[in-house]
Amino acid sequence: MSNLPHQKPGQQFAYIPHADPELIAGTLVALANSEGGTIVLGVGGDGRLGTIFTVEEASDALMAAQRLCRPPVKTQWQQEQVPGGAVVTLMVERASEVHALEDGRVLVRRGAENVPAEGAEIERLAASRPAGDYELDEVPGARRDDLDDDIIDDYLERRQERNPRHAILPKDKLLQQIGALTEGRAPTVSGMLLFGKEPQLFLPQSRAIFVKFADTGPRGPGGSFGYGRREEFLGPVPLIIERAWRVIWEEMDKRAVVRGLQRQEETEYPSSAVREALVNAVAHRDYRLTGRSIEIRMYTDRMEITSPGGLPAHITIDNIVEEHYSRNPRLVNGLYQWGYIEELGLGVDRMIEDMVKAGHPPPIFEAKTHRFTVTLFNTRDAGRTTQTWEGNMNERQMKALEYVQRHGSIGNAEYRALCPHVGPETLRLDLADMVNRSILLKIGDKRGTRYIIK
Repeated sequence: MSNLPHQKPGQQFAYIPHADPELIAGTLVALANSEGGTIVLGVGGDGRLGTIFTVEEASDALMAAQRLCRPPVKTQWQQEQVPGGAVVTLMVERASEVHALEDGRVLVRRGAENVPAEGAEIERLAASRPAGDYELDEVPGARRDDLDDDIIDDYLERRQERNPRHAILPKDKLLQQIGALTEGRAPTVSGMLLFGKEPQLFLPQSRAIFVKFADTGPRGPGGSFGYGRREEFLGPVPLIIERAWRVIWEEMDKRAVVRGLQRQEETEYPSSAVREALVNAVAHRDYRLTGRSIEIRMYTDRMEITSPGGLPAHITIDNIVEEHYSRNPRLVNGLYQWGYIEELGLGVDRMIEDMVKAGHPPPIFEAKTHRFTVTLFNTRDAGRTTQTWEGNMNERQMKALEYVQRHGSIGNAEYRALCPHVGPETLRLDLADMVNRSILLKIGDKRGTRYIIK
């Protein structure tokens, strides 16, 4: 037994003499969540051999313990057969994500004991993990075939358009270069998020959820508790962005507005600001946090987009406009090459500018240790309206205005010809409404009445 370590149990050292999967699992999790360390199986702290008699028994105990860990803890092990039994030494590194037991408990190492962490301590653990390394972690159980070659080909085409002078590399060589594949051609976390066929099979936390409420609070139609629409978005992050945007677009209120005699469709929120908030949530969330998804909540007065994980590194609410730091640099670069991010580092500035230009209050940013929320309000400042003849118009009125723009004026007969299936009284009220709002000017009388731009 001369080769066995001679060290007392402590912060980074533990002895487990018996094949106890629960104790082994707890110690693996505690060491991984702390500073890492070593576990010696088959011998006690006093040097006496335990009841693990073969290497196979130690291996079975370790496999049973790993099934109790969420996710499994990476280990390296050495084995030694000694008179009367077997001794296995497990080396555990400090993990790049927070580990828990099957029952949800998060353990940390304090001295020679494994103790539960709670609340704020768990959040601090998550915030202190080195996320940049996590992007390059190999996805357990994933193979090269789990990446979608159609999506990869689309990415490569967009990347080449953006960087026409870059050398064209073989597909897998480029994937290794950008950190999507390991040297052994296994998908990494960033590779699975960008190109995976079904990323949520391996990273279930990578989905996004949309919920629309019929009130300013979490209520559904008729004032009852609940929601009016709920959608879940799966797939690689580019498809999540597109699918989420499609639903948001469908649910946003829209109105026809005239500016400079040109018809424009004005949305409830500036499209550019919503897309920016959505892309930021997908690009910068903390993918190490399991059990939490990106949430998009649409209320009658606001939209909230929440991503798991607080602000990274030195970023605070106070310096979020001036300072820039990416928690997931490879994911961000992938979305940039794809065209979802136009200019690196300018997203927050542009979101604020677009909201204010459209007459809305600037976005509200809220940062907690475990989440970050952007709130966009749909209220408008009427004082920002630059021309008095702007306003809501129905499709018939838009046709009338376009006719006036082309021909100089319109009369009742021409309006009826444009809208043959609408009653004359409705058309008269349309024109009267446009006169009352100073869009059109009424000239003449009775059969000679004409309407021109005021």
